[in-house]
Amino acid sequence: MKPSSKIAELTELIAPAVAACGVDLWGIEFMPQGRKSLLRIYIETLPEARANGEHVTIEDCSAVNHQVSGVLDVHDPIAGEYVLEVSSPGFDRPLFSREQVAEYVGEIVNLRLIHAIGAGDAKRRKVVGRLVEVGTDTMKVVTEDKLEFDVVFDSVDKAHLVYED
Repeated sequence: MKPSSKIAELTELIAPAVAACGVDLWGIEFMPQGRKSLLRIYIETLPEARANGEHVTIEDCSAVNHQVSGVLDVHDPIAGEYVLEVSSPGFDRPLFSREQVAEYVGEIVNLRLIHAIGAGDAKRRKVVGRLVEVGTDTMKVVTEDKLEFDVVFDSVDKAHLVYED
């Protein structure tokens, strides 16, 4: 869950613009796609608003889009054309940091890993299971078939919650 240097650069650049709109920057995805890249920004309400049941609105997304567009136009950190999307993380929210993962102990997570972990038939690059523990550098996930995986945060390529009805 270590951000790339490009994500770190973009985060540093746009975080103040997002904060100025009264919301938190949840995370950023940047996907170069040939001549046109995609920059997706996830925003979340502030913790006190979340505690009161408030959610990100379309107006929040619009305000952040406007603010961030201005910053990107001035600093021009992305070569070529790009599409800017601003969204709430939703129910199946992507997880970008250890702190975010720690908020969801007890929930089901879907992890895509950089390298396979486990041994024999249990070896895999994708782990879906209940998050049972979060440590300093690792998290423990128990799959539906009762396999336990200790996953190092730096080995996670992508992580998100699995929505349960």
